Amino acid sequence: MKQLAEKKKKQNIGEYIVYMYQMEDLLRSYQFDMDEVRQYVVSHYPVSEEEKSATTDWFGELAEKMEDEGIKDAGHLASTQKEVQRLAEIHWDLLKRDKEYFAIYHEAKPHVIESIMSAEGQDIGHEIQICINGVYGLLLCRLTGKKLSSEQENAAKAFGKVLSYLNLAYMDS
Repeated sequence: MKQLAEKKKKQNIGEYIVYMYQMEDLLRSYQFDMDEVRQYVVSHYPVSEEEKSATTDWFGELAEKMEDEGIKDAGHLASTQKEVQRLAEIHWDLLKRDKEYFAIYHEAKPHVIESIMSAEGQDIGHEIQICINGVYGLLLCRLTGKKLSSEQENAAKAFGKVLSYLNLAYMDS
């Protein structure tokens, strides 16, 4: 899992962020019980015992960080959110100077606004956080077999295009 996270971070920062959100939620779903994580998650990986041990240690480190940062119930690791913020800064820069990106974001903007409106005053973050949350929401729906409306599918596609373009710019920086 740690190796996969590191690979994603090097290749696609958006995928890395979504993956880390998923790992946080996985730990929450097992109430941070590392014995259960080891038994029901790690033991099923087709890797050596040494790698399983390293993976269990990695989950333990994540759990400790989550506890230290006070995000056992909700929220995301500061290190992951730092990457979200970096993407947001790239986004704001590209909006000023890149017409292709501006057009891609323009397609996503109505979905961003709809997300803000449906949050009914709750702070759901800046537009890049909204895009990441939309893609993560799509993943969760697919994992649980929940059917999405065509509007939700369109929003997730638009958000994915934004994140793909940002990933290219991120990798170039």
